[in-house]
Amino acid sequence: MKISDFLRAADVSADVAASDKQKLLSDLAHKASSSVDIPPDRILSELSKREDLGSTGVGGGVALPHARFHQIDKPFGILLRLKKPIDFDAVDGKPVDTVCLLLLPETQAGDQLGALACIARKLRDPATIAAVRAARNSSQIYDALASG
Repeated sequence: MKISDFLRAADVSADVAASDKQKLLSDLAHKASSSVDIPPDRILSELSKREDLGSTGVGGGVALPHARFHQIDKPFGILLRLKKPIDFDAVDGKPVDTVCLLLLPETQAGDQLGALACIARKLRDPATIAAVRAARNSSQIYDALASG
């Protein structure tokens, strides 16, 4: 699976203001809603349920909030680089500045794991995350992720 299979350049934003984790998840749910035709409150509810199981803040300043929905047939992503890092209850205790929302099909385990593994691998790569953080705009962020 490639980044372009679930993340479009139009769904990448740089220097997004976020005050806290819950507000950020709400904003992501609203932004995703129109693309996947699922009500934002339903998306937020599922994201919150997933966070209750354990933070999706995977460390290194990165969070990968995700949820499954039977209404979608392929993974959908939104990536934000935050203006200022926020507390995300990450596993390493460090604040998060790069967030990739993934909405995944309920039934296709391969695609789910493929999308999650793909973005996690990319954002764990020191050169890629450095390029994401150094990018001047959302287009450069997307290029850093989609290359390779």
